[in-house]
Amino acid sequence: MWLNMVKKKDYKSIKSIYSQKILITGGHGFLGSALIIELKNKGYTNLIYPTSKEYDLLNQNKVDKLFQDFKNIDILIHLVALSKGLGFNKKYPSQALYNNLLCNTFVLHNANKYNIKKVITIGSVCAYPENATIPYKEEEMWEGYPEEINAPYGLAKRIMIIHGQLLRKQYGLNVIHPILSNLYGPKDNFDLESSHVIPALIRKFTDAKINNSKFVEIWGDGSATREFLFVEDAVKAIILMLEKYNKSDPINIGSGEEISIKQLVKLIKKLTGFHGKIIWNKSKPKGQPKRYSDTSKAQLEFGFKSETTIEEGLKKTFEWYLRNRII
Repeated sequence: MWLNMVKKKDYKSIKSIYSQKILITGGHGFLGSALIIELKNKGYTNLIYPTSKEYDLLNQNKVDKLFQDFKNIDILIHLVALSKGLGFNKKYPSQALYNNLLCNTFVLHNANKYNIKKVITIGSVCAYPENATIPYKEEEMWEGYPEEINAPYGLAKRIMIIHGQLLRKQYGLNVIHPILSNLYGPKDNFDLESSHVIPALIRKFTDAKINNSKFVEIWGDGSATREFLFVEDAVKAIILMLEKYNKSDPINIGSGEEISIKQLVKLIKKLTGFHGKIIWNKSKPKGQPKRYSDTSKAQLEFGFKSETTIEEGLKKTFEWYLRNRII
């Protein structure tokens, strides 16, 4: 009898979690669309994810209207990141800082104003100091300036973390801060003007293969290292934090695998079947020398461990791109 009562009580508790009203900013983006699919698969039934055309998060009045229009929000997952890659950050550094500061500040302010029960803000490894000890440890985020080109975006992410922690301290707002490694996967942005490294390389090599090009040019010298996180693994981590984590300290979410750009290029070249030459343009920026996170805290706190190897993730991403590329 006692066991039956416990099971019934646990069932009701789980049902209440799944019926909570969740507002997701950036729900139509790369990470957001994958998150919504998985939330629905797990049984979450009350999801709200308006588009940026409906609510411009750079406009304070529109952000306020967003929270007015959807009453009694239980959980906010703030995914919007106004970042368009290395080239954009180099050309428009002030805009990168300004846009992200405004968006994050307006959203957090209203989350507190409208008494949201739990807020998840998505941080980035760009916030870590350029010369931070490898692998990155969460407590070392404040011990130096970020890599110059990505600094405007990274600093905006730092301010978002501080803002969330201050809101918790002053008002008791439950804000948590996952710090994601470089994401990639199906439905990524493959526009060469604004894409990140993996989708850009997949498109470059695929186009070169189709056009019988003799070479592909890559920025930098290939020595920089990165940690890449498959989007489906990122989604699993966010949901675990939604259900199990309530501390204000930032926490790294990554794959636990470090790979050089040169190694990455070789993998993608082989995957796409391109047989031409690779030309390294060393006059172009290569970005931060190393990025690799210590993810042990995430495993300890809520049992997250990345399941997708870089080879598996690249294959899935490439296959999706082939099926969906616009000719």
